Amino acid sequence: MLYNNTQQQAEHKLILLYIMDEFGIPLTNTQITQFVMEKDYMNYFSLQQFLGELVSAGMLEYSAGEQNYFYLLTEKGKNTLQYFKDRLSAEALSSIQKAVALKKQMFLKEMQITADYMKKRENEYIVDLKVVENDITLIDLKLNVASNKHAKQICEKWKNEAPTLYGEIIHLLIQQ
Repeated sequence: MLYNNTQQQAEHKLILLYIMDEFGIPLTNTQITQFVMEKDYMNYFSLQQFLGELVSAGMLEYSAGEQNYFYLLTEKGKNTLQYFKDRLSAEALSSIQKAVALKKQMFLKEMQITADYMKKRENEYIVDLKVVENDITLIDLKLNVASNKHAKQICEKWKNEAPTLYGEIIHLLIQQ
């Protein structure tokens, strides 16, 4: 029975790593809890325990944002998931993928993503990129670029990929 319980705990941790990988964006404890509880993947107390254990093991990072704390999947977490992902059933993986896709759309709707640019001087454009969630600025990035073409490209990419880019920026900044 102990083996089965240990195996189940490991599976739940893999599920959490897979969820974080599928979202590909930093998530608050509230967002993770809401998602896991809605889908009945595990109970609240186990979820909190496993999140803590994954942070302690260096597979998740728990970092401060402007007014919230966020969980991020670390490189160690990604490597562990890739190594052990085959222990999760194809049915479970597919179910999580579909659920994450729907929930991610809801999270993205809660986020306001803006990208704009203006000409400052000849061959100098200021690009202003933002992600705001529930009236909290998650990131406000200003870039100086040399051409109108680059400014447009940056704005377009930001509009299409802001949550992923934001997650990568945060990961790069906190990576040790």
